[in-house]
Amino acid sequence: PQTFNTSNVTRLCPDAQCLFAFYGGETAYHKYLIVLQFFNLFMFFWLANFVIALGQVTLAGAFASYYWAFKKPDDMPAFPLFSAFGRALRYHTGSLAFGSLILAIVQVIRVTLEYLDHRLKAADNKFAKFLLSCLKCCFWCLEKFIKFLNRNAYIMIAVYGTNFCTSARNAFFLLMRNIIRVAVLDKVTDFLFFLGKLLIVGSVGKCWGLGFSLGAGGFLP
Repeated sequence: PQTFNTSNVTRLCPDAQCLFAFYGGETAYHKYLIVLQFFNLFMFFWLANFVIALGQVTLAGAFASYYWAFKKPDDMPAFPLFSAFGRALRYHTGSLAFGSLILAIVQVIRVTLEYLDHRLKAADNKFAKFLLSCLKCCFWCLEKFIKFLNRNAYIMIAVYGTNFCTSARNAFFLLMRNIIRVAVLDKVTDFLFFLGKLLIVGSVGKCWGLGFSLGAGGFLP
């Protein structure tokens, strides 16, 4: 600030001003700083959920192209994964964005509740803490339910090509009609995914250990 008026900036641009961005200022940037931070957090959740939804729809479309093919592999596309990815981007981007938006709103509310809980730790208000704990539990359950429903809705979108609301409604009623099968199948698939992760980690670890042993053996006399 001391040398700003003595530089060439004031002669080249007479309307130039020397402003500093720091917390506690009085400019419009400082007034809306918290709002901008929440906006960045919300957009991060929205984009992350959109990417996850795009991957789920792509995989569901690739699996559906194999499952509904009458003559395998004649009725299957040459590249099922790329074909499903192209259909998702061309026809279902709005549905994916809407489903991700609902989940992002719930996640932002959960982060806000965590922030309030952190601020109320020093306060001695047991009723407020109890109410906040109940809200955190409810929104945690709501987030898990929306994630589960969105995943099944994305499968419906990939198979039938319907919009998000119609797919979510059809998926919900389908799950309610087969609630026992869904529970058993969900646990079985979780166990199979766990075995797959162990197999991948074990294979990578074994290959890495074998390569390290061969590499180290090459330096031995």
